Amino acid sequence: MKIAMDVLCRVFSKALDVIEEEQIGASEHHGMRVSALCAAIGKRLGYDDDAVSALATCALFHDNALTEFNISEREDMMQKQNMVLHCRKGQENVAWLPFKKDISGFILYHHEFGNGKGPFRKKTDEYPFEAAILAAVDSIDVAYHLQNVNPKDLAALRDKINENADEFSTRKAVDLLLDILDADMLDSLRDENIVRTLDNCMPDWEIDVTEPSIAGISGFISRVIDFKSRYTQKHTSQIANRAWIMGEYYGYNHEENSALYLAASLHDIGKITTPLAILEKPGKLEKDEFDIMKNHVRITHDWLSTVPDFEQIKNWAANHHEKLNGTGYSFGKNAYEMDFNSRLMACIDIYQAVSELRPYHEERSHTDTMPILYDMADKGFIDKKIVKNIDEVMEKYSMKEVPCPYGHNDKNQKQV
Repeated sequence: MKIAMDVLCRVFSKALDVIEEEQIGASEHHGMRVSALCAAIGKRLGYDDDAVSALATCALFHDNALTEFNISEREDMMQKQNMVLHCRKGQENVAWLPFKKDISGFILYHHEFGNGKGPFRKKTDEYPFEAAILAAVDSIDVAYHLQNVNPKDLAALRDKINENADEFSTRKAVDLLLDILDADMLDSLRDENIVRTLDNCMPDWEIDVTEPSIAGISGFISRVIDFKSRYTQKHTSQIANRAWIMGEYYGYNHEENSALYLAASLHDIGKITTPLAILEKPGKLEKDEFDIMKNHVRITHDWLSTVPDFEQIKNWAANHHEKLNGTGYSFGKNAYEMDFNSRLMACIDIYQAVSELRPYHEERSHTDTMPILYDMADKGFIDKKIVKNIDEVMEKYSMKEVPCPYGHNDKNQKQV
């Protein structure tokens, strides 16, 4: 089974759009515009498809580390222009993804100017030119909101950019942006056009679902999405790892188990739209708050619906809050409408949520977790046979992190 990574990355970018707008007030689709412009520059330079894909994807995710800072840290970081940690974390996170080209330094140095005055004080020849391209496009879009520029003002805009080039990046990188910045390009960057523009300019990028690098998707999501709340920093990766172990228990072949692992990795991607105040509320949610929380499943479903040949993975991911008696959400499916892996995902998600630290309960041992699952099974909410299997398999991991099946974790992730 092939995974269209280029399309899946555009799904991730929707999540990052939410983060950027919520946490630093960036205009909608900023990452997409930066990506489209970087792709155009890469093609102008004669890069091959893998190189264009690497540059454009790093551009798409250049602000991916925002969730790893609390509000005060983000404000302090922006006020003092102390971007070192932001850049380091961003580079570390994006390195989880299975690129076909070396992307070292692309995000790490995307706030350098080439004159030794950036956060790392690098000169032009001391960091990758791709980082300089990204710096130019990122800073100019932030400064001038390119999606709103009227074509009749283009000449004046080009003059401003030209006069202030050293405030954005290296002269060469800024000139490359000016070379492609015409009226047609401005039109392609408008909010109503940017999604289609990105679809057209991003080269195809496929990986096989059985590749070990698939673990990087879980790692990336865990670092970017789950870090929105301190209570869910390991939620996605642990559910993915538990799903893999259960798949092995059931004798799944490598392809089916890899697909299940990927579905588990993606199951909560829509939760990035849930306000932090709801995610970290210490008490019971009010009805309107719970309605907002429930919406993350439908968003996950809708986002994953855009990925080709993803029907099965999408359903396994989006069915994790359904109940066998039809009382779950967001689609009210019943036992006849839920296949085995959807039932399995529902049980694993509950097990992880009940056992991990949350604002409304302490971390629980396996012994304290299982009675809650058995009670839900007795009430007809979840599959009792699967609950018994989880009881058998997960006991040895009580109060421990379940290891990644590919040996890929934060401890062996390359540091920058």
